Amino acid sequence: MSDLPYLTLEYLETAVILLDDESRIVYLNSAAEQLFDLSGKNVQGFPVQQVFTHSDQLASAMRQAVHNDASYIEHDLMLGTFTHGKIHLHCAATPLQFNRRYLLLEFHLIDRPLKLAREEQMLDLTQANRLLLRNLAHEIKNPLGGIRGAAQLLEQELEKPSLREYTQVIVQEADRLRALMENLLSPQNESHYSALNIHEVLERVRSVVMAEMPEGLKIRRDYDTSLPALVGDKEQLIQVMLNIVRNAAQAMQGKGSITLRTRIARQVTLLKRRYRLAVKVQIIDNGPGVPTELQDKIFYPLVSGSAEGHGLGLTLAQDYVNQHHGTIEFDSEPGNTCFTVMLPLPDR
Repeated sequence: MSDLPYLTLEYLETAVILLDDESRIVYLNSAAEQLFDLSGKNVQGFPVQQVFTHSDQLASAMRQAVHNDASYIEHDLMLGTFTHGKIHLHCAATPLQFNRRYLLLEFHLIDRPLKLAREEQMLDLTQANRLLLRNLAHEIKNPLGGIRGAAQLLEQELEKPSLREYTQVIVQEADRLRALMENLLSPQNESHYSALNIHEVLERVRSVVMAEMPEGLKIRRDYDTSLPALVGDKEQLIQVMLNIVRNAAQAMQGKGSITLRTRIARQVTLLKRRYRLAVKVQIIDNGPGVPTELQDKIFYPLVSGSAEGHGLGLTLAQDYVNQHHGTIEFDSEPGNTCFTVMLPLPDR
């Protein structure tokens, strides 16, 4: 294999995978490692269909290329990975002959324009949701004052001191809801932004959810501990991750597996801006998945797959992530749902 032009392939921007005549991976260039979040050393020697999921289309393209002994192009290929879910690709499969037969696979992302359009649409939706929530908070805030005042007047009329405990509950809960409404109505600012460790955020979320559902739920960690610090609002990011993890746990009725994964992402575009580095947080569960009829509107307010849900958790999560100039998206099917939160790192 010494005559293979590995050095030339290494500097291509195109993602390239080289297979031997038994469809085992011989080589991945850097672009392929980045695209599929794989290590060439770890997958070398494995059959390509063992490394990827949803690989039927790829297998068909490979058979066509080998059968015709000519390059075969698949313009609309969906290929699954264990870290990204399904990816929309353009693929060219080309037979090669050196000291033995090989098959060269070239991949190009074709969903980038769709992704940018979807991000723009989601940003518009987030702004509309924010306005809706502010209007809703304003409408709720007004009657809360009346409820609190009526509870205080009622307390003065009660003869038994033991009954005042109930009016105090009304007053305290009204104050709590009023504080929540004030938070929704307050102007967005960055006064609480500071350097933070994303793993401290995830560990806080893990401890909360495990305390809520101690039986039957497993939360696994798959952390890249070398990640640099983020700049953000720690409490907001805790709420983001908590809403996603709690939704997953509730969907599985507290019985299943959730994986918290962190990785570095390089050269990413988030909300129309290019960043050299970003933190990628993935929350993966093996539950029933997001119902098909809800997948296009899961981030809408008041939309929930649970009868007990209020449908604001993911709406607020998306709003907080966008305030951090990041994105949140998901890929879901029964047995594998992955929410991915991308948060840009400051340029150094």
